[in-house]
Amino acid sequence: MSESYVEIERHRAAIFRVDLSRPVRLAIEWSILNKDTTFFDYGCGYGGDVERVANLGYTSAGWDPYYYPDRDRIAADVVNLGYVLNVIEDTEERRQALLAAWQLTRKVLIVAAQVLINAPSRSLIPYGDGVITRHHTFQKYYQQEELKKYIDETLNVDAVPVALGIYFVFRNEAEKEAYKAIRFFSKTSTPRVRIPTKRFEDYRDLLQPLMDFYTKRGRLPVKGELENEQQLLREFGNFRRAFAVVLQATDEAEWDAIAYRRSLDIQVYLALAHFQGRPSWHKLAPEMRHDIKAFFGSYEEACEVSDAKLFSLGKPSVVKAACEKSKIGKHTRSALYVHVSALCEVDPLLRIYEGCASRTIGRVDGATLIKFHTEKPQISYLFYPEFDTDPHPALQASITIDLKTLQIAHRDYTSRANPPILHRKETFVTPNYSLYEEFAQLTQKEQELGLLKHKSDIGTRAGWAKCLAEHKVEIRGHQVYRLNES
Repeated sequence: MSESYVEIERHRAAIFRVDLSRPVRLAIEWSILNKDTTFFDYGCGYGGDVERVANLGYTSAGWDPYYYPDRDRIAADVVNLGYVLNVIEDTEERRQALLAAWQLTRKVLIVAAQVLINAPSRSLIPYGDGVITRHHTFQKYYQQEELKKYIDETLNVDAVPVALGIYFVFRNEAEKEAYKAIRFFSKTSTPRVRIPTKRFEDYRDLLQPLMDFYTKRGRLPVKGELENEQQLLREFGNFRRAFAVVLQATDEAEWDAIAYRRSLDIQVYLALAHFQGRPSWHKLAPEMRHDIKAFFGSYEEACEVSDAKLFSLGKPSVVKAACEKSKIGKHTRSALYVHVSALCEVDPLLRIYEGCASRTIGRVDGATLIKFHTEKPQISYLFYPEFDTDPHPALQASITIDLKTLQIAHRDYTSRANPPILHRKETFVTPNYSLYEEFAQLTQKEQELGLLKHKSDIGTRAGWAKCLAEHKVEIRGHQVYRLNES
Protein backbone atom coordinates (compact mmCIF):
# COMPACT_ATOMS: atom_id res chain seq x y z
CA MET A 1 0.00 0.00 0.00
CA SER A 2 2.95 2.36 0.44
CA GLU A 3 4.80 2.08 -2.87
CA SER A 4 7.07 4.88 -4.04
CA TYR A 5 6.10 7.21 -6.87
CA VAL A 6 8.60 5.43 -9.12
CA GLU A 7 6.69 2.19 -8.62
CA ILE A 8 3.34 3.92 -9.05
CA GLU A 9 4.44 5.48 -12.35
CA ARG A 10 5.44 2.02 -13.57
CA HIS A 11 1.92 0.80 -12.83
CA ARG A 12 0.44 3.75 -14.71
CA ALA A 13 2.51 3.11 -17.79
CA ALA A 14 1.14 -0.43 -17.96
CA ILE A 15 -2.52 0.18 -17.21
CA PHE A 16 -2.98 3.16 -19.52
CA ARG A 17 -2.66 0.64 -22.34
CA VAL A 18 -5.73 -1.17 -21.00
CA ASP A 19 -9.27 0.22 -21.29
CA LEU A 20 -10.19 -0.11 -17.62
CA SER A 21 -12.91 1.90 -15.92
CA ARG A 22 -11.57 4.87 -14.01
CA PRO A 23 -12.20 3.53 -10.46
CA VAL A 24 -10.38 0.26 -11.21
CA ARG A 25 -7.57 2.08 -13.03
CA LEU A 26 -7.00 4.29 -9.98
CA ALA A 27 -6.96 1.23 -7.72
CA ILE A 28 -4.18 -0.30 -9.80
CA GLU A 29 -2.27 2.98 -10.10
CA TRP A 30 -2.11 3.29 -6.33
CA SER A 31 -1.33 -0.41 -5.81
CA ILE A 32 -4.61 -1.02 -4.00
CA LEU A 33 -5.21 -3.76 -6.56
CA ASN A 34 -2.20 -5.83 -7.60
CA LYS A 35 -1.21 -9.40 -8.41
CA ASP A 36 -1.10 -10.28 -4.71
CA THR A 37 -4.75 -9.34 -4.22
CA THR A 38 -8.04 -10.76 -5.49
CA PHE A 39 -10.66 -8.63 -7.29
CA PHE A 40 -14.46 -8.89 -7.38
CA ASP A 41 -16.72 -6.58 -9.37
CA TYR A 42 -20.12 -6.24 -7.64
CA GLY A 43 -22.56 -5.23 -10.39
CA CYS A 44 -20.11 -5.90 -13.20
CA GLY A 45 -22.48 -5.25 -16.11
CA TYR A 46 -21.14 -6.97 -19.22
CA GLY A 47 -18.01 -7.90 -17.26
CA GLY A 48 -15.52 -5.67 -19.09
CA ASP A 49 -13.46 -4.78 -16.01
CA VAL A 50 -13.47 -8.40 -14.82
CA GLU A 51 -12.00 -9.56 -18.12
CA ARG A 52 -9.46 -6.74 -18.42
CA VAL A 53 -8.23 -7.15 -14.85
CA ALA A 54 -7.85 -10.88 -15.46
CA ASN A 55 -5.88 -10.14 -18.64
CA LEU A 56 -3.41 -8.17 -16.51
CA GLY A 57 -2.68 -11.36 -14.61
CA TYR A 58 -4.83 -10.64 -11.54
CA THR A 59 -7.36 -12.95 -9.90
CA SER A 60 -10.69 -11.51 -11.02
CA ALA A 61 -14.40 -12.36 -10.81
CA GLY A 62 -17.74 -10.56 -10.95
CA TRP A 63 -21.50 -10.71 -10.51
CA ASP A 64 -24.40 -8.73 -11.94
CA PRO A 65 -28.12 -9.08 -11.16
CA TYR A 66 -29.06 -8.72 -14.85
CA TYR A 67 -26.22 -10.10 -16.94
CA TYR A 68 -24.69 -12.72 -14.61
CA PRO A 69 -27.27 -13.45 -11.90
CA ASP A 70 -26.20 -17.09 -11.55
CA ARG A 71 -22.59 -16.33 -10.66
CA ASP A 72 -21.57 -16.58 -7.01
CA ARG A 73 -20.92 -13.43 -5.02
CA ILE A 74 -17.54 -14.20 -3.48
CA ALA A 75 -15.34 -12.39 -0.98
CA ALA A 76 -12.22 -10.69 -2.34
CA ASP A 77 -9.43 -8.40 -1.17
CA VAL A 78 -10.65 -5.59 -3.41
CA VAL A 79 -14.34 -5.21 -4.29
CA ASN A 80 -15.57 -2.71 -6.87
CA LEU A 81 -19.02 -1.13 -6.60
CA GLY A 82 -18.64 1.03 -9.68
CA TYR A 83 -21.53 3.30 -10.73
CA VAL A 84 -24.09 0.94 -9.25
CA LEU A 85 -25.59 3.05 -6.45
CA ASN A 86 -26.68 5.82 -8.80
CA VAL A 87 -28.85 3.50 -10.95
CA ILE A 88 -30.82 1.82 -8.12
CA GLU A 89 -34.18 3.56 -7.67
CA ASP A 90 -35.25 1.98 -4.39
CA THR A 91 -33.37 3.58 -1.48
CA GLU A 92 -33.39 0.43 0.68
CA GLU A 93 -32.18 -1.71 -2.21
CA ARG A 94 -29.41 0.82 -2.79
CA ARG A 95 -28.39 0.64 0.86
CA GLN A 96 -28.40 -3.16 0.82
CA ALA A 97 -26.19 -3.22 -2.28
CA LEU A 98 -23.59 -1.08 -0.51
CA LEU A 99 -23.74 -3.26 2.61
CA ALA A 100 -23.49 -6.48 0.59
CA ALA A 101 -20.43 -5.25 -1.32
CA TRP A 102 -18.78 -4.21 1.96
CA GLN A 103 -19.50 -7.60 3.50
CA LEU A 104 -17.54 -9.25 0.66
CA THR A 105 -14.59 -6.87 1.10
CA ARG A 106 -11.46 -8.13 2.87
CA LYS A 107 -9.24 -5.07 2.32
CA VAL A 108 -10.62 -2.23 0.19
CA LEU A 109 -14.02 -1.40 -1.24
CA ILE A 110 -14.09 0.92 -4.26
CA VAL A 111 -17.29 2.97 -4.44
CA ALA A 112 -17.96 5.10 -7.51
CA ALA A 113 -21.11 7.05 -8.35
CA GLN A 114 -22.21 9.89 -10.59
CA VAL A 115 -21.42 13.24 -9.01
CA LEU A 116 -23.23 16.49 -9.71
CA ILE A 117 -20.77 19.36 -10.00
CA ASN A 118 -23.03 21.92 -11.69
CA ALA A 119 -26.77 22.43 -11.86
CA PRO A 120 -28.55 19.51 -13.58
CA SER A 121 -29.89 19.92 -17.08
CA ARG A 122 -33.46 21.16 -17.34
CA SER A 123 -34.17 18.19 -19.60
CA LEU A 124 -33.81 15.85 -16.62
CA ILE A 125 -37.08 14.83 -14.98
CA PRO A 126 -37.10 14.56 -11.14
CA TYR A 127 -37.98 11.05 -9.96
CA GLY A 128 -37.72 9.85 -6.34
CA ASP A 129 -34.39 11.13 -5.03
CA GLY A 130 -32.90 11.17 -8.53
CA VAL A 131 -33.85 11.98 -12.11
CA ILE A 132 -34.97 10.31 -15.33
CA THR A 133 -32.41 11.02 -18.04
CA ARG A 134 -33.07 11.63 -21.73
CA HIS A 135 -32.25 7.95 -22.24
CA HIS A 136 -35.22 7.13 -19.94
CA THR A 137 -32.99 5.63 -17.23
CA PHE A 138 -32.88 6.46 -13.54
CA GLN A 139 -29.85 8.29 -12.16
CA LYS A 140 -29.14 9.42 -8.63
CA TYR A 141 -26.66 12.31 -8.82
CA TYR A 142 -24.71 12.92 -5.62
CA GLN A 143 -22.83 15.93 -4.40
CA GLN A 144 -19.25 14.88 -3.61
CA GLU A 145 -19.63 15.41 0.14
CA GLU A 146 -23.11 13.87 0.07
CA LEU A 147 -21.68 10.65 -1.38
CA LYS A 148 -19.01 10.46 1.32
CA LYS A 149 -21.59 11.04 4.04
CA TYR A 150 -23.81 8.30 2.60
CA ILE A 151 -20.96 5.76 2.51
CA ASP A 152 -19.70 6.73 5.97
CA GLU A 153 -23.09 6.57 7.67
CA THR A 154 -24.20 3.36 5.96
CA LEU A 155 -20.98 1.45 6.66
CA ASN A 156 -19.79 3.31 9.77
CA VAL A 157 -16.46 4.10 8.11
CA ASP A 158 -14.31 7.03 6.99
CA ALA A 159 -14.25 6.77 3.18
CA VAL A 160 -11.23 8.31 1.46
CA PRO A 161 -11.86 10.48 -1.64
CA VAL A 162 -9.75 9.43 -4.60
CA ALA A 163 -11.33 11.46 -7.41
CA LEU A 164 -14.69 13.03 -8.20
CA GLY A 165 -17.30 10.43 -7.31
CA ILE A 166 -14.73 7.78 -6.34
CA TYR A 167 -13.92 6.62 -2.80
CA PHE A 168 -11.76 3.90 -1.25
CA VAL A 169 -13.07 2.28 1.95
CA PHE A 170 -10.38 0.46 3.93
CA ARG A 171 -10.84 -2.38 6.40
CA ASN A 172 -7.49 -1.69 8.07
CA GLU A 173 -6.97 1.73 9.65
CA ALA A 174 -3.18 1.66 9.28
CA GLU A 175 -3.44 0.81 5.58
CA LYS A 176 -5.87 3.67 5.12
CA GLU A 177 -3.48 6.14 6.73
CA ALA A 178 -0.54 4.76 4.74
CA TYR A 179 -2.48 5.34 1.52
CA LYS A 180 -3.45 8.88 2.55
CA ALA A 181 0.15 9.70 3.43
CA ILE A 182 1.72 8.35 0.23
CA ARG A 183 -0.46 10.71 -1.82
CA PHE A 184 1.46 13.61 -0.33
CA PHE A 185 4.91 12.16 -0.89
CA SER A 186 6.99 14.30 -3.23
CA LYS A 187 8.65 12.72 -6.23
CA THR A 188 12.33 12.15 -5.59
CA SER A 189 15.17 10.42 -7.38
CA THR A 190 18.23 8.75 -5.95
CA PRO A 191 21.27 11.08 -5.98
CA ARG A 192 23.73 10.09 -8.69
CA VAL A 193 27.16 8.72 -7.92
CA ARG A 194 29.72 11.52 -8.25
CA ILE A 195 32.87 9.85 -6.89
CA PRO A 196 32.75 6.09 -7.58
CA THR A 197 35.09 5.04 -4.75
CA LYS A 198 36.42 1.49 -4.84
CA ARG A 199 34.67 0.60 -1.57
CA PHE A 200 31.35 1.86 -2.89
CA GLU A 201 31.75 0.05 -6.20
CA ASP A 202 32.66 -3.17 -4.38
CA TYR A 203 29.39 -3.03 -2.43
CA ARG A 204 27.12 -1.16 -4.87
CA ASP A 205 24.62 -4.02 -5.28
CA LEU A 206 24.47 -4.58 -1.54
CA LEU A 207 24.00 -0.84 -0.86
CA GLN A 208 21.38 -0.21 -3.57
CA PRO A 209 18.35 -1.30 -1.46
CA LEU A 210 19.54 1.02 1.32
CA MET A 211 19.80 3.92 -1.14
CA ASP A 212 16.35 3.15 -2.53
CA PHE A 213 14.89 3.07 0.97
CA TYR A 214 16.41 6.43 1.90
CA THR A 215 15.15 7.94 -1.36
CA LYS A 216 11.66 6.73 -0.52
CA ARG A 217 11.49 7.53 3.21
CA GLY A 218 14.17 10.19 3.73
CA ARG A 219 15.75 8.30 6.62
CA LEU A 220 17.70 5.17 7.48
CA PRO A 221 15.69 2.00 8.06
CA VAL A 222 15.03 0.42 11.42
CA LYS A 223 15.24 -3.29 12.12
CA GLY A 224 13.01 -5.34 9.86
CA GLU A 225 12.43 -2.70 7.15
CA LEU A 226 15.11 -3.70 4.65
CA GLU A 227 14.99 -6.93 2.66
CA ASN A 228 18.76 -7.50 2.59
CA GLU A 229 19.18 -6.34 6.18
CA GLN A 230 21.08 -9.39 7.40
CA GLN A 231 23.66 -9.24 4.60
CA LEU A 232 24.16 -5.51 5.06
CA LEU A 233 24.57 -5.70 8.83
CA ARG A 234 26.89 -8.66 8.55
CA GLU A 235 29.17 -6.62 6.29
CA PHE A 236 28.94 -3.16 7.92
CA GLY A 237 27.67 -3.69 11.46
CA ASN A 238 24.90 -1.09 11.26
CA PHE A 239 22.98 1.00 8.72
CA ARG A 240 24.81 4.22 9.56
CA ARG A 241 28.20 2.77 8.67
CA ALA A 242 26.80 1.35 5.45
CA PHE A 243 25.30 4.71 4.52
CA ALA A 244 28.62 6.42 5.23
CA VAL A 245 30.04 4.50 2.25
CA VAL A 246 27.18 5.86 0.13
CA LEU A 247 27.94 9.43 1.28
CA GLN A 248 31.55 9.07 0.16
CA ALA A 249 30.35 8.48 -3.41
CA THR A 250 27.41 10.91 -3.54
CA ASP A 251 26.52 14.47 -2.53
CA GLU A 252 25.37 14.52 1.09
CA ALA A 253 23.40 17.73 0.48
CA GLU A 254 21.14 15.88 -1.95
CA TRP A 255 20.30 13.27 0.69
CA ASP A 256 19.64 16.06 3.21
CA ALA A 257 17.25 17.66 0.72
CA ILE A 258 15.36 14.37 0.38
CA ALA A 259 15.05 14.10 4.17
CA TYR A 260 13.85 17.70 4.45
CA ARG A 261 11.27 17.20 1.72
CA ARG A 262 9.97 14.05 3.41
CA SER A 263 9.57 15.96 6.69
CA LEU A 264 7.49 18.55 4.81
CA ASP A 265 5.43 15.78 3.18
CA ILE A 266 4.55 14.46 6.63
CA GLN A 267 3.57 17.93 7.82
CA VAL A 268 1.19 18.26 4.87
CA TYR A 269 -0.32 14.83 5.58
CA LEU A 270 -0.76 15.49 9.31
CA ALA A 271 -2.18 18.97 8.76
CA LEU A 272 -4.87 17.62 6.43
CA ALA A 273 -5.55 14.62 8.68
CA HIS A 274 -6.82 17.15 11.22
CA PHE A 275 -10.11 17.51 9.31
CA GLN A 276 -11.26 13.89 9.67
CA GLY A 277 -9.82 13.48 13.15
CA ARG A 278 -6.16 12.60 13.30
CA PRO A 279 -5.51 8.89 13.89
CA SER A 280 -4.05 7.74 17.17
CA TRP A 281 -0.35 6.87 17.21
CA HIS A 282 -0.99 3.13 17.15
CA LYS A 283 -3.31 3.40 14.14
CA LEU A 284 -0.54 4.84 11.99
CA ALA A 285 1.35 2.50 9.69
CA PRO A 286 4.63 1.32 11.31
CA GLU A 287 6.78 3.04 8.68
CA MET A 288 4.97 6.34 9.33
CA ARG A 289 5.63 6.03 13.06
CA HIS A 290 9.33 5.52 12.31
CA ASP A 291 9.27 8.55 9.98
CA ILE A 292 7.77 10.77 12.65
CA LYS A 293 10.27 9.65 15.27
CA ALA A 294 13.16 10.30 12.88
CA PHE A 295 12.02 13.77 11.77
CA PHE A 296 10.19 15.18 14.77
CA GLY A 297 11.06 13.09 17.82
CA SER A 298 7.44 12.66 18.87
CA TYR A 299 3.93 12.55 17.42
CA GLU A 300 2.91 15.50 19.57
CA GLU A 301 5.68 17.68 18.16
CA ALA A 302 4.85 16.68 14.58
CA CYS A 303 1.17 17.52 15.10
CA GLU A 304 1.99 20.88 16.71
CA VAL A 305 4.19 21.91 13.79
CA SER A 306 1.55 20.77 11.28
CA ASP A 307 -1.33 22.47 13.10
CA ALA A 308 0.56 25.76 13.27
CA LYS A 309 0.79 25.78 9.48
CA LEU A 310 -2.82 24.66 9.00
CA PHE A 311 -4.36 27.20 11.37
CA SER A 312 -2.32 30.05 9.90
CA LEU A 313 -4.18 29.51 6.63
CA GLY A 314 -7.31 30.87 8.31
CA LYS A 315 -5.88 34.31 7.62
CA PRO A 316 -6.29 35.27 3.95
CA SER A 317 -3.18 37.44 4.20
CA VAL A 318 -1.06 34.34 4.92
CA VAL A 319 -2.15 32.63 1.70
CA LYS A 320 -1.68 35.81 -0.28
CA ALA A 321 1.80 36.37 1.15
CA ALA A 322 2.82 32.76 0.45
CA CYS A 323 1.66 33.13 -3.16
CA GLU A 324 3.46 36.43 -3.63
CA LYS A 325 6.71 35.05 -2.20
CA SER A 326 6.59 31.88 -4.30
CA LYS A 327 9.55 31.52 -6.63
CA ILE A 328 7.62 28.86 -8.51
CA GLY A 329 4.65 29.58 -10.76
CA LYS A 330 3.21 32.48 -12.72
CA HIS A 331 2.02 35.51 -10.75
CA THR A 332 -0.97 37.69 -11.59
CA ARG A 333 -2.71 40.36 -9.52
CA SER A 334 -5.22 37.90 -8.13
CA ALA A 335 -3.64 34.45 -8.39
CA LEU A 336 -0.62 32.18 -8.55
CA TYR A 337 -0.61 29.52 -11.28
CA VAL A 338 1.51 26.39 -10.76
CA HIS A 339 1.93 23.35 -12.98
CA VAL A 340 0.82 20.15 -11.24
CA SER A 341 4.34 18.72 -11.56
CA ALA A 342 5.66 21.60 -9.43
CA LEU A 343 3.15 21.35 -6.58
CA CYS A 344 5.52 19.40 -4.34
CA GLU A 345 8.12 22.17 -4.77
CA VAL A 346 6.01 25.08 -3.50
CA ASP A 347 5.80 26.39 0.06
CA PRO A 348 4.26 23.69 2.34
CA LEU A 349 1.63 26.25 3.34
CA LEU A 350 0.39 26.28 -0.25
CA ARG A 351 0.57 22.49 -0.45
CA ILE A 352 -1.67 22.29 2.62
CA TYR A 353 -3.97 24.94 1.17
CA GLU A 354 -4.33 22.95 -2.06
CA GLY A 355 -4.83 19.83 0.04
CA CYS A 356 -7.84 21.50 1.67
CA ALA A 357 -9.41 21.38 -1.79
CA SER A 358 -8.17 18.02 -3.02
CA ARG A 359 -9.11 16.31 0.26
CA THR A 360 -12.69 16.85 -0.86
CA ILE A 361 -12.41 15.51 -4.40
CA GLY A 362 -9.23 13.42 -4.34
CA ARG A 363 -6.93 13.57 -7.34
CA VAL A 364 -8.05 15.73 -10.24
CA ASP A 365 -7.06 13.52 -13.16
CA GLY A 366 -5.78 15.39 -16.20
CA ALA A 367 -5.43 18.80 -14.55
CA THR A 368 -2.49 20.81 -15.88
CA LEU A 369 -2.35 23.93 -13.71
CA ILE A 370 -3.41 24.73 -10.16
CA LYS A 371 -4.69 28.25 -9.61
CA PHE A 372 -4.28 29.66 -6.11
CA HIS A 373 -6.74 32.54 -5.81
CA THR A 374 -5.38 35.30 -3.58
CA GLU A 375 -8.51 37.43 -3.27
CA LYS A 376 -10.96 34.69 -2.30
CA PRO A 377 -10.76 31.23 -0.68
CA GLN A 378 -10.77 29.17 -3.86
CA ILE A 379 -8.61 26.67 -5.69
CA SER A 380 -9.05 26.00 -9.40
CA TYR A 381 -7.77 23.12 -11.51
CA LEU A 382 -7.23 24.06 -15.14
CA PHE A 383 -7.06 21.57 -18.01
CA TYR A 384 -4.70 22.20 -20.92
CA PRO A 385 -4.32 18.73 -22.50
CA GLU A 386 -1.90 20.03 -25.16
CA PHE A 387 0.36 21.83 -22.67
CA ASP A 388 3.55 20.06 -23.74
CA THR A 389 2.95 19.96 -27.49
CA ASP A 390 1.06 23.18 -28.28
CA PRO A 391 3.21 26.31 -27.84
CA HIS A 392 0.09 28.25 -26.77
CA PRO A 393 -2.47 25.68 -25.57
CA ALA A 394 -6.14 26.55 -25.14
CA LEU A 395 -8.04 26.05 -21.90
CA GLN A 396 -10.31 23.03 -22.23
CA ALA A 397 -12.03 22.98 -18.81
CA SER A 398 -11.77 24.13 -15.22
CA ILE A 399 -12.89 22.85 -11.84
CA THR A 400 -13.13 25.36 -8.99
CA ILE A 401 -13.61 24.51 -5.33
CA ASP A 402 -14.89 27.07 -2.85
CA LEU A 403 -12.99 26.31 0.36
CA LYS A 404 -15.73 27.86 2.52
CA THR A 405 -18.68 25.92 1.17
CA LEU A 406 -16.80 23.04 -0.54
CA GLN A 407 -19.05 23.61 -3.55
CA ILE A 408 -17.57 22.47 -6.86
CA ALA A 409 -18.08 24.34 -10.13
CA HIS A 410 -17.13 23.03 -13.57
CA ARG A 411 -16.69 25.02 -16.77
CA ASP A 412 -16.27 23.54 -20.23
CA TYR A 413 -14.41 25.63 -22.82
CA THR A 414 -14.25 23.06 -25.63
CA SER A 415 -17.14 24.58 -27.59
CA ARG A 416 -15.89 28.15 -27.28
CA ALA A 417 -14.64 29.62 -30.54
CA ASN A 418 -12.24 31.94 -28.75
CA PRO A 419 -10.92 30.22 -25.58
CA PRO A 420 -8.17 31.59 -23.31
CA ILE A 421 -4.63 30.48 -24.19
CA LEU A 422 -1.28 30.33 -22.37
CA HIS A 423 1.96 32.23 -22.89
CA ARG A 424 5.31 31.99 -21.09
CA LYS A 425 4.83 28.31 -20.26
CA GLU A 426 8.22 28.04 -18.55
CA THR A 427 6.90 30.24 -15.72
CA PHE A 428 4.46 27.54 -14.63
CA VAL A 429 7.05 24.79 -14.23
CA THR A 430 10.41 24.34 -12.53
CA PRO A 431 13.77 24.42 -14.37
CA ASN A 432 14.06 20.63 -14.10
CA TYR A 433 10.89 20.15 -16.18
CA SER A 434 11.91 18.27 -19.32
CA LEU A 435 10.67 20.96 -21.73
CA TYR A 436 11.63 24.00 -19.67
CA GLU A 437 14.41 25.17 -22.01
CA GLU A 438 12.24 24.75 -25.09
CA PHE A 439 9.49 26.83 -23.49
CA ALA A 440 11.93 29.50 -22.31
CA GLN A 441 13.60 29.87 -25.72
CA LEU A 442 10.21 30.42 -27.38
CA THR A 443 9.29 33.10 -24.85
CA GLN A 444 12.62 34.86 -25.37
CA LYS A 445 12.11 34.93 -29.15
CA GLU A 446 8.54 36.21 -28.77
CA GLN A 447 9.76 38.99 -26.49
CA GLU A 448 12.47 40.01 -28.93
CA LEU A 449 9.85 40.31 -31.68
CA GLY A 450 7.50 42.34 -29.45
CA LEU A 451 4.75 39.74 -29.52
CA LEU A 452 4.14 39.83 -25.76
CA LYS A 453 3.89 43.61 -25.23
CA HIS A 454 0.11 43.90 -25.01
CA LYS A 455 -0.95 41.25 -22.51
CA SER A 456 -4.63 42.11 -22.55
CA ASP A 457 -4.82 41.68 -26.33
CA ILE A 458 -3.21 38.27 -26.69
CA GLY A 459 -4.91 36.26 -23.94
CA THR A 460 -7.33 34.53 -26.31
CA ARG A 461 -6.86 32.45 -29.44
CA ALA A 462 -8.30 35.16 -31.70
CA GLY A 463 -6.28 37.93 -30.10
CA TRP A 464 -3.07 35.95 -30.44
CA ALA A 465 -3.80 35.08 -34.08
CA LYS A 466 -4.31 38.80 -34.82
CA CYS A 467 -1.02 39.65 -33.10
CA LEU A 468 0.89 37.06 -35.14
CA ALA A 469 -0.69 38.30 -38.37
CA GLU A 470 0.23 41.91 -37.61
CA HIS A 471 3.86 40.91 -36.99
CA LYS A 472 3.84 38.63 -40.06
CA VAL A 473 5.05 35.55 -38.19
CA GLU A 474 3.76 32.10 -37.45
CA ILE A 475 4.66 29.53 -34.80
CA ARG A 476 5.19 25.89 -35.63
CA GLY A 477 6.15 23.58 -32.81
CA HIS A 478 8.02 25.91 -30.48
CA GLN A 479 9.76 27.87 -33.23
CA VAL A 480 8.89 31.29 -34.66
CA TYR A 481 9.01 31.74 -38.44
CA ARG A 482 8.65 34.94 -40.45
CA LEU A 483 6.05 34.81 -43.21
CA ASN A 484 7.20 35.54 -46.73
CA GLU A 485 6.18 39.03 -47.78
CA SER A 486 3.77 39.04 -50.71
